Amino acid sequence: MPRFTVHVRDEWLTVPCKDVSNTVQWLGVEALRRYTKNKPDNGGISSVKDVRFYVRRCQGHGLLDADDVIEDVLEDNDFVEIVIEGDTKSPDFIPSQPGEPHLNTTYREPDEYILLDGNSLTTTDLVKLGKGLYRIKLTPEAEDRVGHSRELLENIVKENKVVYGITTGFGKFARTVIPKSKLKELQENLVRSHSAGLGKPLSPERSRMLLALRINVLAKGYSGISLDTLHQMIEAFNASCLSYVPEKGTVGASGDLAPLAHLALGLTGEGKMWSPKSGWADAKYVLEAHGLTPISLKPKEGLALINGTQMITSLGAEAVERAQAIARQADIIAALTLEVLKGTTRAFDSGIHELRPHPGQKEVAFRFRSLLDSDHHPSEIAESHRFCDRVQDAYTLRCCPQVHGVVNDTIEFVKNIINTEINSATDNPMVFAERGETISGGNFHGEYPAKALDYLAIGVHELASISERRIERLCNPSLSELPAFLVSEGGLNSGFMIAHCTAAALVSENKVLCHPSSVDSLSTSAATEDHVSMGGWAARKALRVVEHVEQVLSIELLAACQGIEFLRPLRTTTPLEKVYDLVRASVKPWIKDRFMAPDIEAVHRLLLDQKVWQVACPYIEKYKLEHIPESRPTSPTAFALDSPSSPRKRVCHE
Repeated sequence: MPRFTVHVRDEWLTVPCKDVSNTVQWLGVEALRRYTKNKPDNGGISSVKDVRFYVRRCQGHGLLDADDVIEDVLEDNDFVEIVIEGDTKSPDFIPSQPGEPHLNTTYREPDEYILLDGNSLTTTDLVKLGKGLYRIKLTPEAEDRVGHSRELLENIVKENKVVYGITTGFGKFARTVIPKSKLKELQENLVRSHSAGLGKPLSPERSRMLLALRINVLAKGYSGISLDTLHQMIEAFNASCLSYVPEKGTVGASGDLAPLAHLALGLTGEGKMWSPKSGWADAKYVLEAHGLTPISLKPKEGLALINGTQMITSLGAEAVERAQAIARQADIIAALTLEVLKGTTRAFDSGIHELRPHPGQKEVAFRFRSLLDSDHHPSEIAESHRFCDRVQDAYTLRCCPQVHGVVNDTIEFVKNIINTEINSATDNPMVFAERGETISGGNFHGEYPAKALDYLAIGVHELASISERRIERLCNPSLSELPAFLVSEGGLNSGFMIAHCTAAALVSENKVLCHPSSVDSLSTSAATEDHVSMGGWAARKALRVVEHVEQVLSIELLAACQGIEFLRPLRTTTPLEKVYDLVRASVKPWIKDRFMAPDIEAVHRLLLDQKVWQVACPYIEKYKLEHIPESRPTSPTAFALDSPSSPRKRVCHE
């Protein structure tokens, strides 16, 4: 018999429907009848028939016509909401449906799998998993390791051995032995009590990354999780059933306890959960709607689910991937600005950079040579000022290889640490099946990713800092040969005046966000956890810094393209003209003042999708092949539209 999950005020009800030829109006009345039946005062509703209400889908809030036939507009187990007109308890945006609604409509069920073995996942893979591009399977080797680890743990329980977190309490209660009959309750209590996070929930994409990474770490086989429980986690991931995980509450010490506890809580059928089918709803209903059963925790499994650095690391993976994408696009944007400001290419001569051979510096200088005026790509703009009396440019143009270069090297350093962390066992105690013992240690401490992500924020911020100064040069007529604020009829029009202010504001925010969180420590858990990493905040603010960098560079790209308008009919190099065309396909030239925010957002989207890099990359590759045929790219950020996968093939079709 078809049934529907209906949200009325603050409750979720299951409403069976024997006859799907009934109308949506009938479904609403039946849901209200069941709601009032359970209330001593009928919920303040004197007569259900007199109630005026409307029905909408939980996903996307699409309204349903009361006269529509149920079988025409709803599927079995669909989630709908009843909103009573004028009822303060039926808000337009219910607390159980936080986050970004647009994510509900972008998900497409994947048909490819990534094989997880606990050793081979990369930041690139993890971000793709977050976007819902792949499902997950375990390798046979991983399943064997998990099985052997669990066997040892079950023997410990059978033999009544005293082992931390398995037959004892946690933290300060490590010496409290728990009776065998209460070991299941011990794990359930752990997850519930540790689900104490606050703040906005992670987006479904980030929650998906968090779940995928936890699965990968458990697949290493050192946590003592049962294979059945791990398979249930994989089934939830593949169905995109994602727990409500608040972003605040971790100090990154004994792992990301609060976020991972919330992740586990949803998998046990408690708390909230999101899926493309349901939107946000009670976890037990979301799991049930997808034919899944809540996880029933066995000894040690609660601890295995919540102990580790996966919150820091998953957010860090997104931060470093986005940083890498914006860093290489920053070179292209800066090259376009240099063209508009009629700068020289002499500062990018290879001989200069061989004398200070940092890999990032050499790579950025090469990109500038490949994009700017040369025999390979002549520029009419460069030719127009070839015999000017200017000797050298300002630092914001001349020193791009040095400033952008160290950003590239920083990103590579951080990426190596995050990739190592992604494939590290961070549980406690560790279960060594081959040695027949468990050992308590400190791999859960988040200092490695915390320090690295603080460094990432400091490094990548410089792209925004130098970009804002280039925007100033574009907008300031005393520093360029362009109209003030890049607009005709200045005074009547303000042009890019406040867009530059926005860039300055974002750079100023970044200066505060770049203060390292990992230099702080507060003792927790009754001084048992007396040194902590504060890595959760390091990861969240690194992401914020990267986003600000993207936005500042979006403004610079808009301003540089606007500057081109005042140099017409002269043309720049072929690759930079392609970048200009890409921007103009989304944003028209600035003839007179208009609503500017959508233009910035449109260009930001181009950068997020790496469109600027994709347009310029083939020209950079061709230039390299024709000018340095004997060499290959040495920088990991060079020329690949996607980072290379590991040698072992991990992606497979169903």
